[in-house]
Amino acid sequence: MNWKVAEAKQQFSDVVRQAASEPQLIYNRDRLVAAVVDPQTFLAFQEWRQSSRQQSLSEAFQTLRDIAKEEQYKLATGRRRDRRNPLIGVLEDVSG
Repeated sequence: MNWKVAEAKQQFSDVVRQAASEPQLIYNRDRLVAAVVDPQTFLAFQEWRQSSRQQSLSEAFQTLRDIAKEEQYKLATGRRRDRRNPLIGVLEDVSG
């Protein structure tokens, strides 16, 4: 059932009671602003949201670090060396 915010405020107990059988949608100026649902629907939504949540980049890197540590993996990297920086020349010309 659809409710306006003012109606939902005045008849809150009815909104909650009716949510047991179907979602109660609350509108403010023809815009959906809230939905009242039964606890089972809400818990199912929470489980779905948690299971479908994507891992952040930080979490993905932490997982990789944990795997590398567990497997005692060492990343082979080349020796670091300085390279020519063309910006330094430009800055010297401008300030010079």
